Amino acid sequence: MLFIFIDKITNRVGYTLSLIFKDILGVDYKITTNREAFESYEGPKLSYSKNRIADEPFICSTDLLFETVIEIKELNLFEYKGNPAVFRTYSKDSLLPFDIFAASFYFVSRYEEYLPFIQDSHGRFRYQESFAFQNSFLHKPIVNIWAKLLEQKLKDIYPDLIFTKHYFRFYNTIDIDSAYSFKEKGIARKAVGFIRDIISGNFSEVVYRFNVLFLGRKDPYDTFDYQISLIKKHKLKTIYFVLFGHYGKYDKNISPYNKKFQMLIKYLCDYAKVGIHPSYASFDEEEELYMQIKELLQVIHKPVFRSRFHFLRFRLPISFRSLLNNMITDDYSMGYSDVLGFRAGICSGYNFYDLEIDGETKLRLHPFAIMDVALRDGMRLSPKEAIEKVKEIADEVIEVEGDFISVWHNESMCERYQWKGWREVYEKMIEYVSAVDRTPFEQ
Repeated sequence: MLFIFIDKITNRVGYTLSLIFKDILGVDYKITTNREAFESYEGPKLSYSKNRIADEPFICSTDLLFETVIEIKELNLFEYKGNPAVFRTYSKDSLLPFDIFAASFYFVSRYEEYLPFIQDSHGRFRYQESFAFQNSFLHKPIVNIWAKLLEQKLKDIYPDLIFTKHYFRFYNTIDIDSAYSFKEKGIARKAVGFIRDIISGNFSEVVYRFNVLFLGRKDPYDTFDYQISLIKKHKLKTIYFVLFGHYGKYDKNISPYNKKFQMLIKYLCDYAKVGIHPSYASFDEEEELYMQIKELLQVIHKPVFRSRFHFLRFRLPISFRSLLNNMITDDYSMGYSDVLGFRAGICSGYNFYDLEIDGETKLRLHPFAIMDVALRDGMRLSPKEAIEKVKEIADEVIEVEGDFISVWHNESMCERYQWKGWREVYEKMIEYVSAVDRTPFEQ
């Protein structure tokens, strides 16, 4: 056990020590504010304070974890051991030349998203506003990297201190924004599709659409059998997030009352977990979110406790509070739709910390690292370039034994339109990370 001394226990301190030592490093630890008990303890120990007590291992603290305010911070970026670091300290006695706990809390809590920022057209935090992106380390799970640095320091001093072994895990997550391109959309939407193709002179698409609707040809977005074959072959831990909202400008899935759509969802439940994909319109409408969860539950007859926001349209902390109020326990929205990397600087699951109430919540966040549309549209990569970029990001996660979560859509596997050639990217990614993931299959 690691005995940790701090001058004052705060919510931020308790949360961050749990994040680093329990969630990431797997170390049994105990916190004390009793100086005498700490000094007399003869086992592994660490102090986190402004000043070292005696000759114990020591991390020099800054003010962030002992405050409750939310204000602009000077991060003082510098390089340490080939990696970026912030919240620099200048104590010659400190194990690390920066406050690893304050630094980790800053990124994981998404502190910068509570400060004034310029929203994008959908009201979202833009990746360009991110300190990590601005300083070219968004591609690094920096919190995990810092934790590994601390682990090595402690191992050097206490070789018998036990760190629970963590293993790299891959989670194959798929969003169903539109289950079908042509089918099951109602007479009006089908007619509009035909008219649009005719007006644009796209007669090959008119023929294709006709063959799907009237001659039994498979819908281009119906790639689900292909996905299931890969799930079976590679024993993939898979989660589907289903858009179950009503039709709107940015919500264009099949009607949640469509029987064939409901049968599809039940079919997917046989091979994967299914969560809700809260609609664009439910962004700030908690009652709408409640209805979507209720309707999905009535179809799958299983609890719905996983989510990922459609369009990744969420705002801290209100959107996550809405999830908690609707019994969602695990969310997979933490990432960007137009660039790869680690929005919260971490590739491990962790509990959401609500800065406005200054407290930890029970909502578990699972950050993703790559998204199909980020590769193709945001970064404008070719399939060949995308394969290499995915491997680079995966290697970062493998190095720190974290969770590699990818986001794909059923339409991005259709091998038509702008997605021609992208199945290979998906398959190469699966082959690459599955060869490393030795954790049990989950269904």
